[in-house]
Amino acid sequence: MLDVGDGNLVYWEACGNPDGKPALVVHGGPGSGCRPEARQYFDPDRYRVVLFDQRGCGRSTPHASDPTTDMRHNTTRHLIADMERLREHLGIDRWLLYGGSWGSTLILAYAEAHPEQVSEIVISAVTTTRRSEIDWLYRGAGRFFPEQWERFLAGAAGTPRDGDVIAAYARLTAHPDAAVREKATADWCTWEDAVLSGETNGASNPYGDRPPAARLALVRICAHYFSHGAWLEEGVLLRDAHRLAGIPGVLVHGRLDLAGPLDTAWELARAWPDAQLIVVTDAGHLGSATTRAHVLAALDRFAREE
Repeated sequence: MLDVGDGNLVYWEACGNPDGKPALVVHGGPGSGCRPEARQYFDPDRYRVVLFDQRGCGRSTPHASDPTTDMRHNTTRHLIADMERLREHLGIDRWLLYGGSWGSTLILAYAEAHPEQVSEIVISAVTTTRRSEIDWLYRGAGRFFPEQWERFLAGAAGTPRDGDVIAAYARLTAHPDAAVREKATADWCTWEDAVLSGETNGASNPYGDRPPAARLALVRICAHYFSHGAWLEEGVLLRDAHRLAGIPGVLVHGRLDLAGPLDTAWELARAWPDAQLIVVTDAGHLGSATTRAHVLAALDRFAREE
């Protein structure tokens, strides 16, 4: 547990070769927590792999599932500072960054703030958390799932169709009444699972099947971040992608990604000449065996080049 200030302790772990190539896994969500299977992308003989739970989720404390947890100190700026403090704590000069979805936004924000500390970047499912991307996921995608989106809107406690649905859920997930928090969490997860249902064929619910505390923390943190546009100026990560010059990158994105359409990855690849964009025709947001193969190949290549 790393004390990062503001009363927060961030959980971290390291595995693989202590003398290997340093790599940091940046999980998605925001608020999903790191997962053990993320280790399996790295050759343990060649990599020193570091994983951590971002503030408020996983094994980090205080946990966002507790309505008394103060979210004021949980912002993109705080997470960037936590990553840098962890790097310094571990005595790492430069590290490879790997992640996807929200993790790709945090990777890009960190790398543009600290490019000299980043050796390479590997991303699957590119997002930059622009307000336009948030609006697509929580409003625009409703064109494909109108019935489910109407239910999602109804769960926002009377918010009009053109109102701030995300802000409404942010308030509901922090409500002092546990029943209100639980209903808002269930409604949010039902919508997220609907968007991903074409990838899972309805056989699983990646959001709704999480344990109750983890599910509540995830939704509360997501609503908190997205209602503030992740505290990022609109389009800033694409506009400042020139700061990534000289950092080799591999972007792997599914053509069928309904949650985060391909155009964001395309725009990033055009703004970052050192990045290679690989479009996977059989994958969506959750990826596929082809996605995993491309990620493994990129990580193996960067280890060999080291």
